[in-house]
Amino acid sequence: MSKKIVIIGGGAAGFFAAQLHKTWFPAHQVLILEQSAQVLKKVKISGGGRCNVTHACFDVNKLVQFYPRGGDFLKEPFQTFQPKDMVKWLAQKGVPTKTEADGRMFPRSNQSQTIVDCLYKGAIEAGVELHLQMPVQGLVQKDKKWEILLKNGKNITADKVLISAGSSPAVWKWLAPLGVEIVPPVPSLFTFEIQDARLEGLAGIALEKARAEIPQTDLAEEGALLITHWGLSAPAILRLSAWGARQLAEKNYQFELKVNWSGESPDKVLTELKEKRDLWNKKAVAANPLYGLPARLWKSLMAFLEIDEKLKWAQISKKDLAALHQELTSATFQVKGKSTFKDEFVTAGGVALHQISNRTLAHKTLPSLYFAGEVLDIDAITGGFNFQAAWTTAFLAARAMGESC
Repeated sequence: MSKKIVIIGGGAAGFFAAQLHKTWFPAHQVLILEQSAQVLKKVKISGGGRCNVTHACFDVNKLVQFYPRGGDFLKEPFQTFQPKDMVKWLAQKGVPTKTEADGRMFPRSNQSQTIVDCLYKGAIEAGVELHLQMPVQGLVQKDKKWEILLKNGKNITADKVLISAGSSPAVWKWLAPLGVEIVPPVPSLFTFEIQDARLEGLAGIALEKARAEIPQTDLAEEGALLITHWGLSAPAILRLSAWGARQLAEKNYQFELKVNWSGESPDKVLTELKEKRDLWNKKAVAANPLYGLPARLWKSLMAFLEIDEKLKWAQISKKDLAALHQELTSATFQVKGKSTFKDEFVTAGGVALHQISNRTLAHKTLPSLYFAGEVLDIDAITGGFNFQAAWTTAFLAARAMGESC
């Protein structure tokens, strides 16, 4: 028996669900309604244009630990469809993937367009109908069906509706009258705005290993660190922003940040500094960076500490050695705001998970209304985990919408 399935939102989750559902249930009519003139925009720009499609973490118990919000909810869904399943599906579609040293997975082509084409062409070839510039203004349930209220007045009736519109305040607003609870959204992945003489003129300098922490909280992360025109970024900072999304919003993004440039323990650094003072006694402190710090950053720290460029290690005083130790292991910066991570922003908040079945992704009191992707109160750190949540929730919703018909 033919059913009409309407998917609101032409992003990663929407297209994946549409293609899967139409493939599994070819008799069903499947429509994607997208408010803009473009689809899959986030897929296109993700991963610097390469699309970090998932992560090579195939242990579900470990996988859920990368989700500040939604990990418990996803544990059972990941038993059904997890990264290795997405990799297998892509391979079957003729899209081989590769794994980088940090576990991030990309199409072997190194082009996000490969994933865009796979999702878009696969959906169209399966018979999915795509309607662009179709903003939805609301949903009304009538006689066990849904009437989708369109801005152009040409409303559509559907048997099942999947909301995959991403972090959309407009969508959350018209979902509220249906009794759908929304967790207030706050940014999750963002960089830290810092104006500090130590960072001036150093945009583009990166460290492979550093530690960043926010005092008086339990927020601390290790990893790559990047100096930008506006402050600090890269995985160590982005992970802090993800885990601390709500705490930092409450602080209005004004807080103290401590950076361990060395990436080593303070005790180890102190021991090594003393060793360098003895071994490098005739070498200039400012001309011999430690811990892989780029020369320009090292010199900037020396200038901040007012250590003369010609000062030899043998001449360094106990006071200067202590100051250098402090700066290498616990440099203090004042964060004055945030900047979203390019266009790859992620939001903490959305449809409250306690209302949603994690087996079907249907609303518990509105069983013909489904959700997938970032519209839900699920978010992860960087590395392909947010996309995997979209693939998994879309997979389960696509299957459930057919099985319940």
